[in-house]
Amino acid sequence: MDASYASRITLEPGKRGGKPCVRGLRITVYDVLSHLAAGMTAEQILKDFPGLEAEDIRACLAYAADREGHQFTATA
Repeated sequence: MDASYASRITLEPGKRGGKPCVRGLRITVYDVLSHLAAGMTAEQILKDFPGLEAEDIRACLAYAADREGHQFTATA
């Protein structure tokens, strides 16, 4: 894992189906990203999820960017 999110994004088989979560909470990276994609601001997300910190949102973005950078596409 990239150092920019390694301490904030956790993977636990028994939690949320093993999806990447924020700091062991039951808030997934997907939850955070889907709220951002829907147009919510970081401030609104932090208000809706009091356990989150601004750095958690940045960690979710870094995690997603890293995953996207490792995606492979088939060539024809």
